[in-house]
Order: sequence, then C-alpha cells, then structure tokens
Amino acid sequence: MTPFLGELAALGTSLCWSATATFFTLAGQKVGSMVVNRSRLLLAILFLLTTHWLLQGTLLPLAAGWERWSWLALSGIIGLVVADGFLFQAYVSIGPRLGSLLMSLSPVVSAVLAWLVLGEKLSWGQMAGIALAIGGVMWVILDRNGLMRASPDRRRYLWGVLFGLGAATGQAVGLILAKKGLSGDFPALSGNVIRMLAAGTTLWAVTFFQRQAGETVQRLLQERRAILNIIGGAFFGPFLGVWLSLIAIQLTHIGVASTLMALPPIFLLPISYFVFKERLGWAAIAGTVVAMMGVAILFWV
Repeated sequence: MTPFLGELAALGTSLCWSATATFFTLAGQKVGSMVVNRSRLLLAILFLLTTHWLLQGTLLPLAAGWERWSWLALSGIIGLVVADGFLFQAYVSIGPRLGSLLMSLSPVVSAVLAWLVLGEKLSWGQMAGIALAIGGVMWVILDRNGLMRASPDRRRYLWGVLFGLGAATGQAVGLILAKKGLSGDFPALSGNVIRMLAAGTTLWAVTFFQRQAGETVQRLLQERRAILNIIGGAFFGPFLGVWLSLIAIQLTHIGVASTLMALPPIFLLPISYFVFKERLGWAAIAGTVVAMMGVAILFWV
C-alpha cells in the first residue's frame, strides 16, 4: 500500500472541497444555498451510481448487510443533511467566514470522539501537529475582514455560533459513524453510495413535505448558468471529495484525517484573491505557513 495514502486522500479532499466551495458560491449567488444543496445531492447520487456500476458491477451495494447500511445511512443523514443544514444556517446568521472558523473545530471533536468511541490514540507529536494546523487555519480565517466583531443582534449572533458548533459536531459524528460502517476494508465508494442515498432521500423527503420541490426546479430553469457550477461542485464535493474523505478515515486516524480535511480555508486563499478579488494580508500568509507546518508534522511524526 502507498505510504501516507490516507493522508494524501485527506489532502485531496481539502482540494476538492475548495473547488466545490468556489463552484457552489458562484451558483448560490444565483439560485440560493438551499437550491444548491438539494441539487448537489441528486447529481452526486447520479455520479456515484454510475461509477459504482462501472467499477463494482452493480448499482447498489446490496450485499453490504443491514448493519453496515444502518451505520453508513445514519452517517450520511447526520453528516450530509444535519451538519450541512446547520452550516448553511450559520452562514446566514453570522456569515461564511465565522461559520468556517467554527467548522474548523470539527477535528478536535473528531479526535475526542474517536478516543472515546473507537479507542484511537494520538501521539504527542500528532496532537501538536493537529493543534498547529488548526491554529494556522484559525489565524487565516480570523484575519479575513475581522471576524471577532460582535454582532449588533446578539440573539442572532448566539444562534449562529450554536449552529456553527452544531455543524462541527455533526460532521465529526458523521465521520465516526462512517468509520464504523467502513470496517473490514469495505469499499469506500460503496460506503459513499449508501451515505449519499440516505442523505438525498431524507433531504428531498423534507423538500416535498415542505412543498418546495417545484420552486427548486423553477429557480434552476431561470438561472441555467448556475447549473454548470452546481455540476462542477457536485463532482468535486459530494462525489469525489466525500469519496476521498471516506478513504482517508479508513486508512488513517480520524483526528489526523479530519484535520487535513479542515484545510480548505488555506487553499481558498489564492482562489479568493484571483477569482473573488479579495485582498490578502501578511497574517493570512503567515497563517498558511503555520498550517502547512502542522501538516508536515502529521506526515512525519
């Protein structure tokens, strides 16, 4: 097996999520975040079923067993529906930057839960690398336009913080459940199919219950340019990114994997500069260096 394959998959996940964040931001500016969220899951399911059929010979991993299906389905609902729902609401309440900052706490929650539930242990060096990488991520995000200003609406601010913490916790719980479902070298692609089907079915059941399915389709037809961005985001995010994330948690510690997967704010710096024309300060660059030092420690300890 290739050395550091799990860590490389986690870094690939960060790169994919950086790309998908860009695509979904462009699409969300046109049709709104909820329409993007619903559409991305349908497209991801289509990509995954096609790939699973080509590589595994079947559309669905029906031989996985009900226990494995249960763990992975619950992981998909919590990680892809509940956590993402909290995250989108945090973006609305306190903005995407502070929401991302709170989401970066997910590795801490993951490491604690992995220690409590799975009995995983991290060396002092790995813990130092995790702390350094998280510190770098936080430094970068905090530098971007002064995130620590208090909101004039204290109640809205408090709820936004709680939603952000809920998103981080939901993502961590989803990873823990996914690792249990992937035990025994179960194919990560098949696990992703199960998670995405459960998430998509749940989210669209809620959409139909709220009678918003027609509105979703109508908004997409009115902004057809957004469809291309949603397709790109769905490919790099729920399809390729989540697939790589499952490979990562299968082959390395959850604390290490989730830390490396928390680096999109770092990779988004050049994208923000060249695509969204944001100005970057020296603190953002220094934070990037600190985060990369943390990643290096994780590789070599």
